[in-house]
Amino acid sequence: MIIARSLSDIGDSLRPSVVTIGKFNAIHRGHVAMISQATEIAAERGLHSIVVTFDRHPAALLTPENVPADITGVNRRLELMSFTGVEACLILPFTQELADLTPEEFVQQILVDGLSARCVVVGEDFRFGKAAQGTVATLHELSESYGFDVLEGQEVTDDSGARIASSLVRRLIIGGDVRGAARALGRTHAMQGEVVHGEKKGRELGYRTANLSPQATGMMPGDGVYAGWIIRPDGVRFAAAISVGTNPSIEGVRDRVVEAHCFEPPGDLYGQIVVIEFVDYIRGMMTFDNLDDLIWQMGRDVETIRALLSTPA
Repeated sequence: MIIARSLSDIGDSLRPSVVTIGKFNAIHRGHVAMISQATEIAAERGLHSIVVTFDRHPAALLTPENVPADITGVNRRLELMSFTGVEACLILPFTQELADLTPEEFVQQILVDGLSARCVVVGEDFRFGKAAQGTVATLHELSESYGFDVLEGQEVTDDSGARIASSLVRRLIIGGDVRGAARALGRTHAMQGEVVHGEKKGRELGYRTANLSPQATGMMPGDGVYAGWIIRPDGVRFAAAISVGTNPSIEGVRDRVVEAHCFEPPGDLYGQIVVIEFVDYIRGMMTFDNLDDLIWQMGRDVETIRALLSTPA
């Protein structure tokens, strides 16, 4: 998959095209279905397939006090996009200039002049143009003047019939329902980041942990203890008990952190970029009267998680 960061990077070899547009901040099952739909249409019509997205959530510019957390890091999103077979991803810098384009200017400058779009695939809640004035209906109207088709992406729902959307995935992750989030995502939810030195409290308790850097990518689940895996850069996986949040029983630990205790020695991980996968929620954070009770509970957690991860899903 070609990664372009400006319209000038899109050459004639990628035009005319079928385009799908969105924030794509999770690459959940709904996103995958929409990108795959665009790719299939392009193949049927002998056109090229392009995903158009942005270098940051539009809210980072427009309402910086209320920016939704990215569910999946940028590099992982691009990797997941590439699995759909789409030919290119255009990552537009979301600047004030772009935000100020009217719906028609966006269509003319980006879709028509920039990408020679013959078909545009969007979600039902797609908005575009200055102050999000443009809707799917607006896009249909403009398509008649500029000569391209508009298709709405195929809706994907969960077992309850709810439409799979980034807002749903966020609610599940924040609530600790990482198993439910995995069903919506189509894969296990994960974070990725550098292993850094922590308070070393776990080592004192007999449970060494790998602490993720605060700059790790991927959305942090709600506070609690999780069953999961830590994956080294070489791809080797280690079963782990993962703690998210602050530890109310240990003095001096106040910032929310993600730390994973591997059941088998993973080697020296400090400074390495690892992936932590969250398979299931085990329990919430608890306050203990003494460290002996905490150590006993940690041992029980390890037994529970070992059994869970050794059982086929």
